[in-house]
Amino acid sequence: MFDRNQTVASVVLDHSECAAIFQRNRIDFCCRGNLSIEAAAQDRGIAVEALLAELHRATEERQGEPQEDLRALSTPRLIARIITKHHEYLRQAMPFIQALASKVSRVHGEHNPKLRELHAAVEALAGELIPHLETEEVELFPALTAKDADPARIAPLLATMQAEHLGVATLLERIRAAADDFTWPDWACNSYRTLFQELKQLESDTFAHVYLENHVLQPRFAPS
Repeated sequence: MFDRNQTVASVVLDHSECAAIFQRNRIDFCCRGNLSIEAAAQDRGIAVEALLAELHRATEERQGEPQEDLRALSTPRLIARIITKHHEYLRQAMPFIQALASKVSRVHGEHNPKLRELHAAVEALAGELIPHLETEEVELFPALTAKDADPARIAPLLATMQAEHLGVATLLERIRAAADDFTWPDWACNSYRTLFQELKQLESDTFAHVYLENHVLQPRFAPS
């Protein structure tokens, strides 16, 4: 079903259930979505045949279930979805996660110094993401939906969006590394466990968010 030379972004476009497989294997299908399945597997030290088997299994399990094709949405509806589903989630989740990361670092940082790095990475992520949302809503999205859309104005805004997405991807890597792939020790308290669960959800939602912008929205404005 899958060609090892197929890009990971194109796999997710046609089979959204495969996003979780890539995420579990720490394969970036957003900012590095143009990598082939084979190249992405090699980059992560994964046997390509094993990765292909996982993708095939996920698709087999999904067969028969309805799947929404977000490429069919108009640009205004796609942007509205990004804002209501992903931007609003981030605005609600980030303050809660920041407070948890601060508390867990303060209480358990001496026992596990990685929690201090985790707290720093969460703060850096919030510092990147929240202004990014504002820029998209105030500048980028209105430019994309304007009746007299100006390609000369749109191009640098999209370039800035992509550059900021790369910074977010780097911070998510830092967070996952500091959180030991979101696994906690036996002695972890409820706050510790809740923080890691929230961070895993944050990563998943941000991947979906960035993916929509990089691989569904942006290609609509690529120079012909």
